[in-house]
Amino acid sequence: MRIVKMRREHIAAVAEMERQCFSDPWSEKSVASELDNPLSLWLVAETEGEVAGYVGSQTVLDSADMMNLAVSPNFRRQGIAERLVNGLMEALGEKGVKSLLLEVRISNEPAKRLYQKLGFEIVGKRPGYYEKPREDALILRKEL
Repeated sequence: MRIVKMRREHIAAVAEMERQCFSDPWSEKSVASELDNPLSLWLVAETEGEVAGYVGSQTVLDSADMMNLAVSPNFRRQGIAERLVNGLMEALGEKGVKSLLLEVRISNEPAKRLYQKLGFEIVGKRPGYYEKPREDALILRKEL
């Protein structure tokens, strides 16, 4: 498996994974628009030509927001999410980014454990942030 910058040929697979993993998925058009956004950095985990997972971010000044992180159900429990987040932090750090922020569903225990393992700290809460179902989000931050 290798972590690479998202390219046009990844868009359909990333959009399909959005539909598989999220109740309010990004459209293929929205995913594609990230390739043209100079503030965005999206990485893909490729294994034997297949997209196993992805992570996306947007940076303003020296702070980045992690927008999306997903791993295909066929590739879960193999450390791919951890490798993606570590790859993102490394790439952002090389660009001079000082901190990475993200939101996570308050009920998403596996994701919260991953972020805690990677050194993220809870810095706030967004009531009713998620829809389908409506749920609060924790705001997490890591200094890079």
